[in-house]
Amino acid sequence: MRLLLRFSPLVLLSLSACFGGVDRPQASNSPDRAPRPSVASNNPDTRQCMAELARAGVRFSALPDQDFGGGCHAIGSVRLTDIGTPATNLGPMTCPLARNFVAWVQYAVKPAARQVYGANLARIETFGTYNCRNVNGASSGRLSQHAYANAVDVSAFVLDDGTRVTVLSGWSGDGRSQQFLRLIHTSACRRFGTVLSPEYNRQHANHFHFDMSGAGYCR
Repeated sequence: MRLLLRFSPLVLLSLSACFGGVDRPQASNSPDRAPRPSVASNNPDTRQCMAELARAGVRFSALPDQDFGGGCHAIGSVRLTDIGTPATNLGPMTCPLARNFVAWVQYAVKPAARQVYGANLARIETFGTYNCRNVNGASSGRLSQHAYANAVDVSAFVLDDGTRVTVLSGWSGDGRSQQFLRLIHTSACRRFGTVLSPEYNRQHANHFHFDMSGAGYCR
């Protein structure tokens, strides 16, 4: 059953607040397969998470639990439709991932854009969320967190003055790009279970990978 909610906007906090109280996660390219319907999630933690999104003024659709086969699934997931800033390619996301992604955008990315560039965030570009595949497309059989709708890859940020900051060119780019990307990377490391940047390996040269597994691995 689809659920579409909208409430009052988030209260803006200062940039310093974005690196303060955060939600610590719990230690928890093959084509996508056709989904097999499953019983809708009735997990109380998921319901609580969706209530928090609603209170934050986020527009989203609650998605039915789905088993895609091959170990891939989307359980307790949502589709974000309006977080106050356009974000490309967002598919199913586990609710905790969606909640922390929204908080990261609101309390880290937006203030950092104003602090470093004196401009407002206009758009976030991502490579997507759910994808039934192994880690780095490997044949090891170890599924990526993307296979559980539990990861998002963020590639670029567009500001309202036309500036476009990409992870690929900005991580080792000019001073402002490096400052901006490292500010928001530091905040991400306090919000997600695993954060991978260009420092991790060549496969992440052009994006930040965020997921809710692990207990604070940050590179």
